[in-house]
Amino acid sequence: MEPVTGVPTRYWHRLADGRIQCDLCPRECKLHDGQRGMCFVRGASGGEIVLTTYGRSSGFCVDPIEKKPLNHFLPGTPVLSFGTAGCNLACKFCQNWDISKSREWDTLADAADPETIARAAERLGCRSVAFTYNDPVIFMEYAVDVAEACHERGLKAVAVTAGYITDVARPEFFVPMDAANVDLKAFTEDFYRDVCAAELRPVLDTLRYLKYETNVWLETTTLLIPGLNDSDEELDAMTRWVVAELGPDVPMHFSAFHPDYKMLDRPSTPPETLSRARRIALSNGVRYAYTGNVHDEAGGTTYCHQCGETLIGRDWYELTAWNLTEDGRCRSCGAACAGVFDRLPGRWGARRQPVRLSEAAYR
Repeated sequence: MEPVTGVPTRYWHRLADGRIQCDLCPRECKLHDGQRGMCFVRGASGGEIVLTTYGRSSGFCVDPIEKKPLNHFLPGTPVLSFGTAGCNLACKFCQNWDISKSREWDTLADAADPETIARAAERLGCRSVAFTYNDPVIFMEYAVDVAEACHERGLKAVAVTAGYITDVARPEFFVPMDAANVDLKAFTEDFYRDVCAAELRPVLDTLRYLKYETNVWLETTTLLIPGLNDSDEELDAMTRWVVAELGPDVPMHFSAFHPDYKMLDRPSTPPETLSRARRIALSNGVRYAYTGNVHDEAGGTTYCHQCGETLIGRDWYELTAWNLTEDGRCRSCGAACAGVFDRLPGRWGARRQPVRLSEAAYR
């Protein structure tokens, strides 16, 4: 067994039998010295849990913020995106499995300390940095330090996460975040257990926490898989829960599945399924419901919940219309649009720009 090396972490405790329990996520991995948790990047070493991927990334890219997806957080602006390796869920449909399920350290192609990342984002003209591609919960210490470095330069921090984290660790992770898109994978415990090897309840707890105990801007995404989580009944229950528990202003994204990883036997999601989910959400009181991974201008556009006027037109990741006042209200009727908006939208468009932070220009 190879030794586990990394930076010390905080959320763990020793068990009576000599093992160490990781208390970061609800999986509560119980490890002997030298063993790694299911996430693969946190392991037991010298009587404590260490993080093995601090300062190591699977690559950096400047994306449109709408790709996260976040439609109500600084629309049109560029975000420097990166992830590491590993994941604390085991989703059979994972669309980024080459990163999240990686057990090969050569996946970590770029290395950067928090200050380098913040400096690079600033020089590249980004408004924010996003922790994405794999779940940032498992590299919490690194993500928190990067977020704090970003704040020192006036940049925002964005978490794209499944929200699978314990009550004790949740505050430290989310306090430095400015926005989060939480992947609400389904609305049944059966799906979470059988398809993700996880539980729904902690995710719902995270959503409530974000809405009522933080100032983090919140949006959700659900990847709709034919025959597994796309029934009218489940979509009705999910969207009713969101309105009742989180309020009508939390944007919901419904995106298309394509066969991948261990789920190659399912067909791709028909566009009509996404439109149906959007209709159900709107009929249940969700004010902002979107479709994703398909070309659907209506499903990507933000409409005024009061008068129906187009507020932010979108064609894929391109903004085609902007009808918000400087204080984020509908120009037609004056109703407020929930979100975090600049006086004017950004102009980044749909560009995707890979970058290497190892270059001297960013150091």
